[in-house]
Amino acid sequence: MNNIKTICVCGAGTMGSGIAQVAAMAGFATIQFDVSVDMLEKSRSAITKNLEWYVTKGKINVAQQLACIERIRFTSHIRDCIADLCIEAITERKEDKAALFSQLSVINTPASIFATNTSSISVTELAAAVQHPSRVVGLHFFNPAPLMQLVEVVKAAQTDTVVVEAMVTLTKLLGKIPVICNDAPGFIVNRVARQYYLEAMKLVESGQATVETIDAVMEATGFKMGPFRLMDLIGIDINFAVSNIVWGALGKPERLTPSPIQKAKLETGELGRKTGKGFYEYGE
Repeated sequence: MNNIKTICVCGAGTMGSGIAQVAAMAGFATIQFDVSVDMLEKSRSAITKNLEWYVTKGKINVAQQLACIERIRFTSHIRDCIADLCIEAITERKEDKAALFSQLSVINTPASIFATNTSSISVTELAAAVQHPSRVVGLHFFNPAPLMQLVEVVKAAQTDTVVVEAMVTLTKLLGKIPVICNDAPGFIVNRVARQYYLEAMKLVESGQATVETIDAVMEATGFKMGPFRLMDLIGIDINFAVSNIVWGALGKPERLTPSPIQKAKLETGELGRKTGKGFYEYGE
């Protein structure tokens, strides 16, 4: 179970690209899959740029940089997604993730492990789409994946204990810090973080403080990013989706009602860094 040699990362967005980089830097043969060739090219470019930064900082040498890139196979064909571990990092929609897992379970062996990077969707429900649900587990990285140390290892109702142990071992090999949690709305971090975001937006809604002031205060107290800078980095659409999922799963308590400020940003297409504007504006 611990003999994982090949890792397939499905989804070449910010998270998928970051996870693929982490896997390759740790020495694993890595497959980066996305149905969009354009997204694959953006991922390749982002990883190359990130590795160049590591070289300039003296963290790796040029030979290690080139070896890391060579370990990654970029593909738009799902038939190539055969690996010891498949990590999905696609859109935060249960139907899409379940459909992908269903396809992957057909082409892979019964020994393959299927991990979801979901922020809030029930891992137990996703496992139901797989022929061998005991092989499904949550492996929740945080953005940016190459830099953030924490990884939530989420045990679904069906997950074999041996699979959980294997993911803990793997996470450490990736240079990360694993924390095990049971499947629950928002897991640990996103359950706690809802208040960080929502209370900040309530202050803005009521006119008690500005976006800039709140971020400055939180960063001055030790947070690396204030809530609004962080939402822009994550993607306002993703953050809003997580808020809705957690809110719904917990019975729609008033205190966790998703913010109209975020909804307005979605309607205008201001999703954060990836669109050039969110709560802040970003140049080229």
